Amino acid sequence: MRIRRAACRVERFALTRPYAIAGQDTLSEVENAVVRIETDSGLVGLGAASPGEHVTGETFEACRAALEGDRLDWLVGRDALAYNALCREAATRTAATPAARAAIDIALHDLAARHLGLPLADLLGRAHEALPTSITIGIKPVAETLAEADEYVGRGFRVLKVKIGDALDLDVERLVRLRERVGPEVLVRVDANIGYTIEETARFFERTAPLQIELVEQPVPREAFEEIRTLAPRRRARIAADESLHGEKDALALATPPGEPACGIYNIKLMKCGGVRPAMRIAAIAETAGIALMWGCMDESRISIAAALHAAFASPATRFLDLDGSLDLARDVVTGGFTLEGGVMRTLDAPGLGVEPIG
Repeated sequence: MRIRRAACRVERFALTRPYAIAGQDTLSEVENAVVRIETDSGLVGLGAASPGEHVTGETFEACRAALEGDRLDWLVGRDALAYNALCREAATRTAATPAARAAIDIALHDLAARHLGLPLADLLGRAHEALPTSITIGIKPVAETLAEADEYVGRGFRVLKVKIGDALDLDVERLVRLRERVGPEVLVRVDANIGYTIEETARFFERTAPLQIELVEQPVPREAFEEIRTLAPRRRARIAADESLHGEKDALALATPPGEPACGIYNIKLMKCGGVRPAMRIAAIAETAGIALMWGCMDESRISIAAALHAAFASPATRFLDLDGSLDLARDVVTGGFTLEGGVMRTLDAPGLGVEPIG
């Protein structure tokens, strides 16, 4: 099965609800680079890239430059079923642009699974059928936070992720009011996006102890993450590494002594690590080290959200989903990929990613 054509196009998506995170301006739109790989048998694999410059340093301009023009011509004529080798080569060719690499990797995995007539999760080795995802509330005033929470709970979501990290006192106030509003049945997790110091992180745990916060995502900067090891084990177990976890080397370092692992949860994002293949390698490290997995995203098309979900369902270590990125988009370029009912995600019983182009 030889690759006949590989191309990229850029899509600009307005967001249905602009939002802010710690240390960043309010975001109202996002660009994705969509990769299409076609074989001589007529099969088409799709991938998508949505880089996070504040996490990996990859600008959208750099991502696009790695995929447009003749930058994908090296794939033409190659055997699409040698997708693991092609993904390794893509890692060399796009070393500085992990989201661009992810788009190529996703499209190749989509092709291979479509050729075999299997959902990608089954090709990878399915471990899960369904899991709930969180849906995210950005940094905003209390009244807006509560109104957004009411909407999401009304839509069936039972896991809310709240962005924090700009001001500890205001963060705690919002969370106290939120817990009062939604009651004990709704899970609440938070993401500080490197907005705290280690001292503020410790105070956050103390002040929110009665609120049953499920987990705390990346409270401190990447360069300070080793300080997390100074926290009590019961607190480290509820901390998820995000900005501190890019690839396999980071996963190994965080799992390595002195002492126990630095944190209890790894947040894998395909846009950080470079696609499905490296994500599954990180997942294997986490499973071996006894670390739970959370699968996250940027603002992404259903193409790459579906890819992350399939990868998540192929790891026994997966415990948490935060795959709401496509819900923020005012439109998309595909349908399918997954179902979402009552906040619970399932892959489709369809080959590959299970996505189909619109139009």
